[in-house]
This record gives sequence, C-alpha cells and structure tokens, in this order.
Amino acid sequence: MIIGVPKEIKDNEYRVSILPSGVKILTGNGHAVLVESRAGIGSGISDEDYKSVGAEIIKSAEDVFARSDIIAKVKEPLPQEYPFFRADHVLFTFLHLASNRVLTDVLIKKGIVAIAYESVQLDDGTLPLLVPMSEIAGRMAPIVATYFLQEGQGGSGVLISGIPGVSPGKVTILGAGTVGQNAARIAIGMGANVVMLDRNIKLLKHIDEIYCGRITTIASNEHSIREELLSSDIIIGAVLIPGAKAPFLVRKELLSCMRKGSVIVDVSIDQGGCIETSRPTSHSNPVFTVDGVIHYCVVNMPGAFPRTSTHALCNVTIPYLSELANLGWQRAVREDRALLKGLNIAQGRLTNHAVAETFGYKYEPFA
Repeated sequence: MIIGVPKEIKDNEYRVSILPSGVKILTGNGHAVLVESRAGIGSGISDEDYKSVGAEIIKSAEDVFARSDIIAKVKEPLPQEYPFFRADHVLFTFLHLASNRVLTDVLIKKGIVAIAYESVQLDDGTLPLLVPMSEIAGRMAPIVATYFLQEGQGGSGVLISGIPGVSPGKVTILGAGTVGQNAARIAIGMGANVVMLDRNIKLLKHIDEIYCGRITTIASNEHSIREELLSSDIIIGAVLIPGAKAPFLVRKELLSCMRKGSVIVDVSIDQGGCIETSRPTSHSNPVFTVDGVIHYCVVNMPGAFPRTSTHALCNVTIPYLSELANLGWQRAVREDRALLKGLNIAQGRLTNHAVAETFGYKYEPFA
C-alpha cells in the first residue's frame, strides 16, 4: 500500500499527519510512504528526518495524490485539493462534514472512501482521535480569550484572575466534555470564577467531586444559559454531538444583553458552532465583533501549537492508519467497529447517519 502525506494548506496550519516513527512502522510492514517536501517543517520535522526512516520526499501535492492509495491528512481537503482525488483513494483525516455541504458533495461525487478522525468511536463512546485535539483546544480557549479581554484588543479590560481586593473575572463553559473540562482546568489555574453548564447531571456531579466546588456546575437549559452569560467575561462553547452539527445554545438576540467587551471562544465551530452568531475564522484573522461581544472562532486551534498537537494526534492515528494499510479499508472497517463508525463516505454512499440527517441525504450504512 502507498500512503501519501501532503503538506497542510489551511491558513496557519502547521501540523502534519505522520511522524517519522509512524513512517518507520508503515515501511516496516512493507508499505511505501510519500511525504510532500516540507510537510513537517512547522512541526519541527525535516525532510531528512522522514528520509532517514524510509519515506520518499515528493515535490508537489499533486504527485503525492497521484501516486498514493491512502491520503493521510490533518484537516479537511480544501478546494485546491479537490481535483487531485481519484475514485480509488482512501482519505483519512478530520472532515467535520456536517458543517460543510460542499465538501460532502465533492467527496460523494468523487466516489472516494472518506474516514473521519472525529467520527472514529470506541464502544464506550470515546472518540480516541478527537480527544487529544479537544484537550489542546480546551486548554487554549481561556488563554486566547484572556488575551482578547485586553482593552487594546477591544475587550472589556478585565484581568481574569483579579488581584487581592479586586474580584476575578467569570468564565462560563457550555459543555462538560473533553473541551469543557480542559478549559475549566486552565481557567481555574488562572484564578477565574468558573461556571460550567451541561445537561448531564451525572457528569456535573463527577466534576463537582473532582474540583471540590471550585467549579460551579449548573444544569443547562435556555434560562440558565441566559442567566450565566449576562454576567460572564469569557464564554467558551464546548458542545459536541459526534458527527452532527452543533446545536445553537446562544441566540443572536442574547448578545445585546451581554457585557460589552466580553469574549466568546466557540470551540464547537468545526461542527458549525454553538453560538448563532459564530462563523469560521482563521489564525491570521481570528476575531470579529457582534453587538460589542468579541468572537474567536478559529477552526483549527491546535494548529497554533504544532509541536505538541502533531505528536498528540499522530500517537493515536498511527494504529488505525496501520490497520487501513495492512488490511485494506473494507476488511479494516469490518474488523474494527471504531473505524466503521469513522466511515463517513464509501464510494458514493453517505454512510454517516448524523451527516445524512443534517443535509436530508439518503443514509446508506456500509455492509
């Protein structure tokens, strides 16, 4: 099998989809690995590092696609890459199709097999390939929000930690999953007043026990969300429904009642966002303001810290990439139920129920 690793072209995306250690595993099993020149530079990995473990360095993305059976990426393909796909390609990457009808249509039309990192799911509900990126994005969220609270950045000028004699700022987190818990961990470390909302009372009880009351936990509903947001300095959207578009928890009309200069970090933006006014932004132009509220909606947050996030991602993807290469995609998804759940598109069929429901398309499970 030939595995192709193109250089990521999304704005300020410095991650790469394979480490030299992963190349060594694949070549050791008799596979070939083609890496586009300078694909790993942003993560501190040189072409020579890849060559030393058996990878072939390719000058252009087009040639990588043309010669490969499996395309391993980090982020979803962009329009510049669409012409490079063939019907016999297997694409393994983050896709987030529920928020991208155009890409969904392209991949169906191309007839490729598309397996999404964020949909690979264990029997206990764990999303093993999404978790490390959610951990990083969650930990980043309070840090970037605090930066934009500065007066010079258009924020309210509140120092989130406070100081002796001055109250700390308030961080409200919508969602108590991996992103939310990691955001809370950092926000508490900063000295903020942290409130977390979720519908899962059992999970909130668990968080309360861990943090011994340092996080205020509140059952999530329309009323409680409104009450907490009105007094918040930072709001972190951390909602996830695996494979599906995120629900809007904060409607546009609520923003006019919020504190001017407060900051929203919508980590859910990959799946469409949980704030009605959110729209995707980039690291080069990360924020916009609506009704005096700053919105940070960067769709590839972990790409800002590639030396950490590339290692974290590749540590968990390489076992699955090895399965696909060793067994072929059909046998791999039949033998590994987690990979089967990651299968979003198979040769013109939409095999992910949540994506099909989002767009009103026919759902055709793989059999």
